[in-house]
Amino acid sequence: MLPYKSLIQIDRNIPVTIYIQVCNSFISLITNGTLQPSDILPSSRILAELIGINRNTVKLAYEELISQGWAESVERKGVFVLSKLPVISKTKLPETNKNSSKEESFLWTNKFKEARPVRNFQKAGLSIDDGFPDVRLAPVDQLMREYRSLSKKFYGKNFLKYGSSKGSEHLRISISNYLSNTRGLAVSSENILITKGSQMGIYLTAQLLLNPSDVVAVGTSNYSYADDTFKYAGANLVRIPVDANGMDIDYLEEILQKQKIKVVYIIPHHHFPTTVTLSMERRLKLLNLAREFRFAIIEDDYDFDYHYENKPYLPLASIDHNHNVIYIGSISKTFAPALRIGFMTGPSVFIDAVASLRELIDKQGDTLLEDAFSVLFNNGEMERHFRKSLKIYKQRRNLFCDILQSEFRDTIEFEIPEGGLAIWSHFDSKIDLVKMSENALKNGLSIDNGKFYKNESFVTNAMRLGFASLEEKEMVKALGILKKVVQ
Repeated sequence: MLPYKSLIQIDRNIPVTIYIQVCNSFISLITNGTLQPSDILPSSRILAELIGINRNTVKLAYEELISQGWAESVERKGVFVLSKLPVISKTKLPETNKNSSKEESFLWTNKFKEARPVRNFQKAGLSIDDGFPDVRLAPVDQLMREYRSLSKKFYGKNFLKYGSSKGSEHLRISISNYLSNTRGLAVSSENILITKGSQMGIYLTAQLLLNPSDVVAVGTSNYSYADDTFKYAGANLVRIPVDANGMDIDYLEEILQKQKIKVVYIIPHHHFPTTVTLSMERRLKLLNLAREFRFAIIEDDYDFDYHYENKPYLPLASIDHNHNVIYIGSISKTFAPALRIGFMTGPSVFIDAVASLRELIDKQGDTLLEDAFSVLFNNGEMERHFRKSLKIYKQRRNLFCDILQSEFRDTIEFEIPEGGLAIWSHFDSKIDLVKMSENALKNGLSIDNGKFYKNESFVTNAMRLGFASLEEKEMVKALGILKKVVQ
Protein backbone atom coordinates (compact mmCIF):
# COMPACT_ATOMS: atom_id res chain seq x y z
CA MET A 1 0.00 0.00 0.00
CA LEU A 2 1.14 3.49 -0.77
CA PRO A 3 2.09 5.78 2.16
CA TYR A 4 -1.26 7.60 2.07
CA LYS A 5 -0.62 9.16 5.46
CA SER A 6 2.07 11.35 3.87
CA LEU A 7 0.58 11.55 0.37
CA ILE A 8 -2.80 12.94 1.45
CA GLN A 9 -2.43 16.03 3.60
CA ILE A 10 -5.52 17.66 5.11
CA ASP A 11 -5.59 21.40 5.86
CA ARG A 12 -8.46 22.34 8.13
CA ASN A 13 -7.69 26.07 7.85
CA ILE A 14 -8.66 26.48 4.21
CA PRO A 15 -12.23 26.91 2.91
CA VAL A 16 -12.13 23.75 0.77
CA THR A 17 -14.17 20.95 2.36
CA ILE A 18 -12.20 17.95 3.60
CA TYR A 19 -13.79 15.39 1.29
CA ILE A 20 -12.93 17.60 -1.73
CA GLN A 21 -9.35 17.86 -0.47
CA VAL A 22 -9.18 14.04 -0.32
CA CYS A 23 -10.74 13.78 -3.77
CA ASN A 24 -8.28 16.28 -5.25
CA SER A 25 -5.36 14.43 -3.65
CA PHE A 26 -6.39 11.19 -5.35
CA ILE A 27 -6.78 13.00 -8.68
CA SER A 28 -3.22 14.32 -8.33
CA LEU A 29 -1.94 10.81 -7.55
CA ILE A 30 -3.70 9.49 -10.65
CA THR A 31 -2.56 12.26 -13.01
CA ASN A 32 1.07 12.11 -11.86
CA GLY A 33 1.20 8.34 -12.43
CA THR A 34 1.46 7.27 -8.78
CA LEU A 35 -1.87 5.46 -9.12
CA GLN A 36 -2.45 3.52 -12.33
CA PRO A 37 -5.70 2.37 -13.99
CA SER A 38 -7.37 -0.51 -12.09
CA ASP A 39 -5.31 0.12 -8.91
CA ILE A 40 -7.40 -0.50 -5.83
CA LEU A 41 -7.92 2.33 -3.35
CA PRO A 42 -7.74 1.70 0.40
CA SER A 43 -11.01 0.95 2.15
CA SER A 44 -12.80 3.88 3.68
CA ARG A 45 -12.10 2.56 7.19
CA ILE A 46 -8.35 2.15 6.64
CA LEU A 47 -7.91 5.51 4.88
CA ALA A 48 -9.92 7.29 7.57
CA GLU A 49 -7.62 5.89 10.24
CA LEU A 50 -4.48 6.69 8.27
CA ILE A 51 -5.21 10.37 7.62
CA GLY A 52 -7.30 11.02 10.73
CA ILE A 53 -10.73 11.89 9.33
CA ASN A 54 -14.26 10.53 9.55
CA ARG A 55 -15.02 7.39 7.54
CA ASN A 56 -18.13 9.01 6.01
CA THR A 57 -15.91 11.82 4.72
CA VAL A 58 -13.80 9.26 2.84
CA LYS A 59 -16.97 7.72 1.39
CA LEU A 60 -18.03 11.18 0.15
CA ALA A 61 -14.59 11.63 -1.44
CA TYR A 62 -14.87 8.26 -3.21
CA GLU A 63 -18.36 9.11 -4.45
CA GLU A 64 -17.01 12.36 -5.85
CA LEU A 65 -14.14 10.53 -7.57
CA ILE A 66 -16.60 8.11 -9.16
CA SER A 67 -18.98 10.90 -10.27
CA GLN A 68 -16.09 12.78 -11.91
CA GLY A 69 -14.98 9.68 -13.80
CA TRP A 70 -11.70 8.99 -11.99
CA ALA A 71 -12.74 5.82 -10.17
CA GLU A 72 -15.25 2.98 -10.28
CA SER A 73 -16.85 0.86 -7.61
CA VAL A 74 -16.81 -2.93 -8.01
CA GLU A 75 -19.37 -4.75 -5.88
CA ARG A 76 -17.86 -6.71 -2.93
CA LYS A 77 -14.35 -5.80 -4.10
CA GLY A 78 -13.95 -2.08 -3.44
CA VAL A 79 -13.12 1.16 -5.24
CA PHE A 80 -10.61 1.13 -8.10
CA VAL A 81 -8.98 3.71 -10.34
CA LEU A 82 -11.05 3.73 -13.52
CA SER A 83 -9.70 0.98 -15.78
CA LYS A 84 -10.41 2.94 -18.96
CA LEU A 85 -8.01 5.76 -18.06
CA PRO A 86 -4.80 5.90 -20.10
CA VAL A 87 -1.61 4.70 -18.47
CA ILE A 88 0.47 7.65 -17.30
CA SER A 89 4.20 7.42 -16.62
CA LYS A 90 5.08 8.45 -13.12
CA THR A 91 6.11 12.10 -13.07
CA LYS A 92 9.64 12.86 -11.99
CA LEU A 93 10.27 15.49 -9.39
CA PRO A 94 10.73 18.91 -11.03
CA GLU A 95 14.24 20.25 -11.47
CA THR A 96 15.15 22.83 -8.83
CA ASN A 97 18.34 24.01 -10.50
CA LYS A 98 17.55 27.08 -12.58
CA ASN A 99 20.62 26.44 -14.70
CA SER A 100 19.52 22.91 -15.53
CA SER A 101 19.68 21.95 -19.19
CA LYS A 102 16.40 20.05 -18.92
CA GLU A 103 14.33 20.37 -22.08
CA GLU A 104 11.15 22.45 -22.02
CA SER A 105 7.81 20.63 -22.00
CA PHE A 106 6.86 22.37 -25.23
CA LEU A 107 8.66 24.38 -27.89
CA TRP A 108 8.52 28.14 -27.79
CA THR A 109 10.70 31.16 -28.48
CA ASN A 110 11.62 33.31 -25.51
CA LYS A 111 11.99 36.83 -26.88
CA PHE A 112 12.28 38.32 -23.42
CA LYS A 113 15.50 36.78 -22.11
CA GLU A 114 17.08 40.22 -21.89
CA ALA A 115 14.01 41.93 -20.41
CA ARG A 116 14.84 44.40 -17.68
CA PRO A 117 13.48 43.71 -14.21
CA VAL A 118 10.75 46.20 -13.33
CA ARG A 119 11.04 48.24 -10.14
CA ASN A 120 8.00 47.77 -7.93
CA PHE A 121 7.23 51.26 -6.71
CA GLN A 122 4.22 50.00 -4.76
CA LYS A 123 6.60 48.33 -2.32
CA ALA A 124 9.31 50.97 -2.37
CA GLY A 125 9.60 53.38 0.54
CA LEU A 126 11.58 56.55 -0.06
CA SER A 127 12.29 56.64 -3.78
CA ILE A 128 13.67 58.84 -6.53
CA ASP A 129 11.82 57.62 -9.61
CA ASP A 130 12.37 58.63 -13.23
CA GLY A 131 9.53 61.14 -13.38
CA PHE A 132 6.19 60.04 -11.94
CA PRO A 133 3.37 62.24 -10.71
CA ASP A 134 2.62 62.46 -6.99
CA VAL A 135 -0.41 60.21 -6.63
CA ARG A 136 -1.28 61.97 -3.36
CA LEU A 137 -2.23 65.06 -5.37
CA ALA A 138 -4.61 63.20 -7.69
CA PRO A 139 -8.32 63.65 -6.90
CA VAL A 140 -8.77 59.90 -6.50
CA ASP A 141 -11.57 60.29 -3.94
CA GLN A 142 -13.59 62.33 -6.42
CA LEU A 143 -12.87 59.77 -9.13
CA MET A 144 -14.02 56.88 -6.94
CA ARG A 145 -17.08 58.85 -5.85
CA GLU A 146 -18.10 59.28 -9.48
CA TYR A 147 -17.30 55.61 -10.12
CA ARG A 148 -19.64 54.50 -7.32
CA SER A 149 -22.28 57.01 -8.35
CA LEU A 150 -22.32 55.77 -11.93
CA SER A 151 -22.50 52.13 -10.84
CA LYS A 152 -25.60 52.83 -8.71
CA LYS A 153 -27.57 54.64 -11.39
CA PHE A 154 -29.91 52.53 -13.48
CA TYR A 155 -28.15 53.46 -16.73
CA GLY A 156 -24.80 52.73 -15.11
CA LYS A 157 -25.60 49.02 -15.21
CA ASN A 158 -25.28 49.16 -18.99
CA PHE A 159 -21.60 50.00 -18.51
CA LEU A 160 -21.15 46.48 -17.16
CA LYS A 161 -21.99 45.05 -20.58
CA TYR A 162 -19.63 44.89 -23.53
CA GLY A 163 -19.08 48.28 -25.14
CA SER A 164 -16.98 49.80 -27.87
CA SER A 165 -13.40 48.64 -28.20
CA LYS A 166 -12.57 52.31 -28.77
CA GLY A 167 -13.50 52.99 -25.18
CA SER A 168 -16.17 54.99 -23.37
CA GLU A 169 -17.99 57.32 -25.72
CA HIS A 170 -18.32 59.90 -22.94
CA LEU A 171 -14.57 59.91 -22.26
CA ARG A 172 -13.77 60.09 -25.96
CA ILE A 173 -15.97 63.18 -26.23
CA SER A 174 -14.26 64.67 -23.18
CA ILE A 175 -10.81 63.92 -24.59
CA SER A 176 -11.84 65.44 -27.90
CA ASN A 177 -12.81 68.69 -26.16
CA TYR A 178 -9.69 68.56 -23.98
CA LEU A 179 -7.37 68.16 -26.97
CA SER A 180 -9.10 70.99 -28.78
CA ASN A 181 -8.89 73.36 -25.81
CA THR A 182 -5.33 72.59 -24.72
CA ARG A 183 -3.52 71.58 -27.89
CA GLY A 184 -5.48 72.99 -30.78
CA LEU A 185 -6.05 69.46 -32.01
CA ALA A 186 -9.40 69.16 -33.75
CA VAL A 187 -10.40 65.50 -33.71
CA SER A 188 -13.79 63.84 -33.41
CA SER A 189 -14.62 61.40 -30.65
CA GLU A 190 -14.99 58.63 -33.25
CA ASN A 191 -11.37 59.16 -34.20
CA ILE A 192 -10.10 58.60 -30.67
CA LEU A 193 -9.28 55.27 -29.06
CA ILE A 194 -8.91 54.97 -25.29
CA THR A 195 -5.96 52.80 -24.27
CA LYS A 196 -4.51 51.51 -21.04
CA GLY A 197 -1.68 54.00 -21.11
CA SER A 198 0.65 55.19 -23.84
CA GLN A 199 2.54 51.87 -23.97
CA MET A 200 -0.56 50.09 -25.27
CA GLY A 201 -0.90 52.76 -27.94
CA ILE A 202 2.71 52.24 -29.04
CA TYR A 203 2.25 48.46 -29.16
CA LEU A 204 -1.01 48.55 -31.14
CA THR A 205 0.43 51.06 -33.58
CA ALA A 206 3.61 49.05 -34.12
CA GLN A 207 1.67 45.86 -34.79
CA LEU A 208 -0.32 47.51 -37.58
CA LEU A 209 2.41 49.62 -39.11
CA LEU A 210 5.37 47.28 -39.13
CA ASN A 211 6.38 44.17 -40.98
CA PRO A 212 9.58 42.21 -40.35
CA SER A 213 12.68 44.14 -41.49
CA ASP A 214 10.85 47.47 -41.77
CA VAL A 215 12.94 50.39 -40.51
CA VAL A 216 11.93 52.67 -37.64
CA ALA A 217 13.83 55.87 -36.94
CA VAL A 218 14.23 56.59 -33.23
CA GLY A 219 16.41 58.87 -31.15
CA THR A 220 19.95 57.83 -30.24
CA SER A 221 18.66 58.17 -26.72
CA ASN A 222 15.11 56.92 -26.53
CA TYR A 223 12.34 55.36 -24.48
CA SER A 224 13.59 51.79 -24.20
CA TYR A 225 10.16 50.16 -24.07
CA ALA A 226 9.31 51.77 -27.40
CA ASP A 227 12.55 50.40 -28.86
CA ASP A 228 11.70 46.94 -27.55
CA THR A 229 8.16 47.15 -28.93
CA PHE A 230 9.43 47.91 -32.43
CA LYS A 231 12.00 45.15 -32.25
CA TYR A 232 9.33 42.70 -31.11
CA ALA A 233 7.35 43.60 -34.24
CA GLY A 234 10.41 42.59 -36.28
CA ALA A 235 11.58 46.07 -37.20
CA ASN A 236 15.13 47.35 -37.47
CA LEU A 237 16.03 50.56 -35.67
CA VAL A 238 18.05 53.41 -37.12
CA ARG A 239 19.31 55.87 -34.55
CA ILE A 240 18.99 59.63 -35.09
CA PRO A 241 21.07 61.98 -32.91
CA VAL A 242 19.28 64.06 -30.28
CA ASP A 243 20.70 67.42 -29.17
CA ALA A 244 19.45 70.41 -27.20
CA ASN A 245 16.81 71.06 -29.87
CA GLY A 246 15.53 67.52 -30.05
CA MET A 247 15.92 64.96 -32.81
CA ASP A 248 18.31 66.05 -35.59
CA ILE A 249 15.92 66.21 -38.54
CA ASP A 250 18.71 67.17 -40.99
CA TYR A 251 20.45 63.91 -40.12
CA LEU A 252 17.14 62.09 -40.60
CA GLU A 253 16.83 63.63 -44.07
CA GLU A 254 20.25 62.27 -45.01
CA ILE A 255 19.18 58.79 -43.93
CA LEU A 256 15.96 59.08 -45.94
CA GLN A 257 17.98 59.74 -49.07
CA LYS A 258 19.71 56.38 -48.61
CA GLN A 259 17.06 54.01 -47.27
CA LYS A 260 13.35 53.53 -46.84
CA ILE A 261 12.02 54.42 -43.40
CA LYS A 262 8.54 53.21 -42.49
CA VAL A 263 8.06 55.01 -39.18
CA VAL A 264 9.62 57.81 -37.17
CA TYR A 265 9.01 57.58 -33.43
CA ILE A 266 9.47 60.86 -31.64
CA ILE A 267 8.85 62.44 -28.24
CA PRO A 268 8.81 66.15 -29.16
CA HIS A 269 7.92 67.41 -25.66
CA HIS A 270 10.27 66.50 -22.82
CA HIS A 271 12.11 63.84 -24.79
CA PHE A 272 12.68 60.64 -22.87
CA PRO A 273 15.15 60.45 -21.28
CA THR A 274 16.90 63.76 -21.91
CA THR A 275 13.84 66.09 -21.40
CA VAL A 276 14.76 68.31 -24.40
CA THR A 277 12.04 69.80 -26.64
CA LEU A 278 11.95 69.58 -30.43
CA SER A 279 12.25 73.04 -31.98
CA MET A 280 9.46 74.40 -34.16
CA GLU A 281 11.79 74.58 -37.17
CA ARG A 282 12.51 70.87 -36.87
CA ARG A 283 8.84 70.04 -36.33
CA LEU A 284 7.86 71.66 -39.60
CA LYS A 285 10.71 70.01 -41.48
CA LEU A 286 9.78 66.60 -40.04
CA LEU A 287 6.19 67.01 -41.25
CA ASN A 288 7.42 68.02 -44.72
CA LEU A 289 9.68 64.98 -44.87
CA ALA A 290 6.82 62.71 -43.79
CA ARG A 291 4.69 64.04 -46.62
CA GLU A 292 7.51 63.70 -49.15
CA PHE A 293 8.75 60.24 -48.14
CA ARG A 294 5.38 58.90 -46.95
CA PHE A 295 6.35 57.60 -43.53
CA ALA A 296 4.23 57.57 -40.41
CA ILE A 297 5.11 59.63 -37.37
CA ILE A 298 4.33 58.19 -33.94
CA GLU A 299 4.15 61.22 -31.67
CA ASP A 300 4.43 60.16 -28.03
CA ASP A 301 3.22 63.13 -26.01
CA TYR A 302 3.16 61.46 -22.61
CA ASP A 303 3.30 64.56 -20.37
CA PHE A 304 2.27 67.57 -22.44
CA ASP A 305 0.38 69.08 -19.49
CA TYR A 306 3.46 69.89 -17.43
CA HIS A 307 5.31 72.86 -18.88
CA TYR A 308 6.63 75.48 -16.46
CA GLU A 309 8.07 78.47 -18.29
CA ASN A 310 6.39 79.27 -21.58
CA LYS A 311 3.40 77.72 -23.25
CA PRO A 312 4.40 74.45 -24.94
CA TYR A 313 4.57 74.14 -28.69
CA LEU A 314 1.55 72.68 -30.34
CA PRO A 315 1.88 68.94 -30.97
CA LEU A 316 2.90 67.78 -34.43
CA ALA A 317 -0.58 66.31 -34.80
CA SER A 318 -2.12 69.77 -34.41
CA ILE A 319 -0.26 71.15 -37.42
CA ASP A 320 -0.25 67.98 -39.53
CA HIS A 321 -2.38 68.64 -42.60
CA ASN A 322 -1.35 65.49 -44.44
CA HIS A 323 -2.48 62.99 -41.75
CA ASN A 324 0.92 61.39 -41.22
CA VAL A 325 0.85 61.62 -37.43
CA ILE A 326 -0.42 59.03 -34.98
CA TYR A 327 -0.79 60.91 -31.72
CA ILE A 328 -0.47 59.08 -28.40
CA GLY A 329 -1.10 60.60 -24.99
CA SER A 330 -1.44 59.47 -21.41
CA ILE A 331 -3.56 60.39 -18.41
CA SER A 332 -1.75 57.80 -16.29
CA LYS A 333 1.50 59.77 -16.50
CA THR A 334 -0.19 62.94 -15.23
CA PHE A 335 -2.73 61.50 -12.78
CA ALA A 336 -1.64 58.17 -11.28
CA PRO A 337 0.38 55.42 -13.04
CA ALA A 338 -1.75 52.52 -11.78
CA LEU A 339 -4.94 53.96 -13.28
CA ARG A 340 -4.25 52.89 -16.83
CA ILE A 341 -5.88 55.48 -19.07
CA GLY A 342 -4.36 56.80 -22.28
CA PHE A 343 -5.57 57.76 -25.73
CA MET A 344 -4.51 57.81 -29.35
CA THR A 345 -5.73 59.35 -32.55
CA GLY A 346 -4.76 59.24 -36.19
CA PRO A 347 -6.31 58.71 -39.63
CA SER A 348 -9.86 57.39 -39.16
CA VAL A 349 -9.36 54.13 -41.09
CA PHE A 350 -6.21 53.46 -39.09
CA ILE A 351 -7.95 54.04 -35.74
CA ASP A 352 -10.77 51.70 -36.78
CA ALA A 353 -8.17 49.03 -37.54
CA VAL A 354 -6.44 49.64 -34.19
CA ALA A 355 -9.79 49.16 -32.46
CA SER A 356 -10.19 45.80 -34.21
CA LEU A 357 -6.71 44.73 -33.14
CA ARG A 358 -7.39 45.85 -29.58
CA GLU A 359 -10.37 43.48 -29.47
CA LEU A 360 -8.01 40.54 -30.02
CA ILE A 361 -5.89 41.24 -26.95
CA ASP A 362 -8.15 43.32 -24.69
CA LYS A 363 -11.82 43.46 -25.64
CA GLN A 364 -12.31 46.87 -24.04
CA GLY A 365 -11.23 49.00 -21.12
CA ASP A 366 -12.99 49.64 -17.82
CA THR A 367 -16.01 51.59 -19.07
CA LEU A 368 -17.09 52.65 -15.58
CA LEU A 369 -13.63 54.03 -14.78
CA GLU A 370 -13.43 55.75 -18.14
CA ASP A 371 -16.84 57.35 -17.62
CA ALA A 372 -15.82 58.47 -14.14
CA PHE A 373 -12.79 60.19 -15.68
CA SER A 374 -15.13 61.78 -18.19
CA VAL A 375 -17.12 63.36 -15.35
CA LEU A 376 -13.90 64.79 -13.89
CA PHE A 377 -13.04 66.35 -17.23
CA ASN A 378 -16.52 67.75 -17.69
CA ASN A 379 -16.90 69.27 -14.20
CA GLY A 380 -13.47 70.92 -14.35
CA GLU A 381 -11.82 68.68 -11.74
CA MET A 382 -9.09 67.53 -14.12
CA GLU A 383 -8.29 71.11 -15.10
CA ARG A 384 -8.08 72.09 -11.43
CA HIS A 385 -5.83 69.09 -10.78
CA PHE A 386 -3.48 70.00 -13.62
CA ARG A 387 -3.36 73.65 -12.55
CA LYS A 388 -2.72 72.80 -8.89
CA SER A 389 -0.15 70.09 -9.55
CA LEU A 390 1.65 72.24 -12.14
CA LYS A 391 2.24 74.91 -9.50
CA ILE A 392 3.43 72.35 -6.94
CA TYR A 393 5.68 70.51 -9.40
CA LYS A 394 7.33 73.77 -10.47
CA GLN A 395 8.15 74.52 -6.83
CA ARG A 396 9.53 71.01 -6.38
CA ARG A 397 11.57 71.26 -9.56
CA ASN A 398 13.10 74.51 -8.37
CA LEU A 399 13.95 73.12 -4.93
CA PHE A 400 15.36 69.92 -6.40
CA CYS A 401 17.56 71.87 -8.79
CA ASP A 402 18.70 74.23 -6.02
CA ILE A 403 19.82 71.28 -3.92
CA LEU A 404 21.59 69.65 -6.87
CA GLN A 405 23.40 72.90 -7.64
CA SER A 406 24.51 73.47 -4.07
CA GLU A 407 25.16 69.92 -2.84
CA PHE A 408 26.13 68.01 -5.98
CA ARG A 409 28.09 70.64 -7.89
CA ASP A 410 31.10 68.37 -8.33
CA THR A 411 29.22 65.15 -9.05
CA ILE A 412 26.11 65.93 -11.13
CA GLU A 413 25.66 68.11 -14.21
CA PHE A 414 22.19 69.00 -15.49
CA GLU A 415 20.04 71.54 -17.28
CA ILE A 416 16.91 72.85 -15.62
CA PRO A 417 14.07 71.32 -17.66
CA GLU A 418 11.34 73.58 -19.05
CA GLY A 419 8.76 70.91 -18.43
CA GLY A 420 8.18 67.32 -17.45
CA LEU A 421 8.64 65.61 -14.10
CA ALA A 422 12.33 64.67 -14.11
CA ILE A 423 15.83 66.05 -14.55
CA TRP A 424 18.33 64.43 -16.90
CA SER A 425 21.40 64.18 -14.68
CA HIS A 426 24.96 63.38 -15.75
CA PHE A 427 27.01 61.85 -12.94
CA ASP A 428 30.76 62.10 -12.59
CA SER A 429 32.41 59.30 -14.55
CA LYS A 430 34.02 58.00 -11.35
CA ILE A 431 30.63 57.13 -9.90
CA ASP A 432 29.45 53.59 -10.59
CA LEU A 433 25.67 54.01 -10.88
CA VAL A 434 24.98 50.33 -10.24
CA LYS A 435 26.92 50.33 -6.99
CA MET A 436 25.43 53.70 -6.11
CA SER A 437 21.93 52.28 -6.51
CA GLU A 438 22.78 49.24 -4.38
CA ASN A 439 24.31 51.34 -1.61
CA ALA A 440 21.42 53.79 -1.67
CA LEU A 441 18.97 50.94 -1.15
CA LYS A 442 20.97 49.78 1.87
CA ASN A 443 20.53 53.28 3.27
CA GLY A 444 16.78 53.35 2.67
CA LEU A 445 16.59 55.01 -0.75
CA SER A 446 15.34 53.32 -3.91
CA ILE A 447 16.94 54.83 -7.02
CA ASP A 448 17.60 53.54 -10.52
CA ASN A 449 21.04 52.36 -11.70
CA GLY A 450 21.02 54.00 -15.15
CA LYS A 451 20.84 50.79 -17.20
CA PHE A 452 17.34 51.52 -18.48
CA TYR A 453 18.52 54.49 -20.54
CA LYS A 454 21.36 52.74 -22.35
CA ASN A 455 21.20 51.03 -25.72
CA GLU A 456 23.57 49.75 -28.38
CA SER A 457 24.61 53.28 -29.40
CA PHE A 458 23.88 55.35 -26.31
CA VAL A 459 26.03 54.77 -23.25
CA THR A 460 26.30 57.53 -20.70
CA ASN A 461 26.76 57.81 -16.97
CA ALA A 462 23.43 59.52 -16.55
CA MET A 463 19.87 58.95 -15.41
CA ARG A 464 16.58 60.72 -14.90
CA LEU A 465 15.95 62.01 -11.39
CA GLY A 466 12.25 62.51 -10.77
CA PHE A 467 11.27 65.36 -8.48
CA ALA A 468 7.48 65.50 -8.80
CA SER A 469 6.58 62.65 -6.47
CA LEU A 470 8.64 63.96 -3.53
CA GLU A 471 7.38 66.40 -0.93
CA GLU A 472 9.94 68.88 0.42
CA LYS A 473 10.93 66.84 3.50
CA GLU A 474 11.14 63.65 1.44
CA MET A 475 13.23 65.41 -1.18
CA VAL A 476 15.72 66.74 1.36
CA LYS A 477 16.01 63.32 2.98
CA ALA A 478 16.33 61.46 -0.34
CA LEU A 479 19.01 63.79 -1.70
CA GLY A 480 20.78 63.67 1.64
CA ILE A 481 21.08 59.89 1.33
CA LEU A 482 22.17 60.22 -2.30
CA LYS A 483 24.88 62.72 -1.32
CA LYS A 484 26.15 60.36 1.37
CA VAL A 485 26.27 57.49 -1.12
CA VAL A 486 28.01 59.33 -3.98
CA GLN A 487 30.65 60.68 -1.62
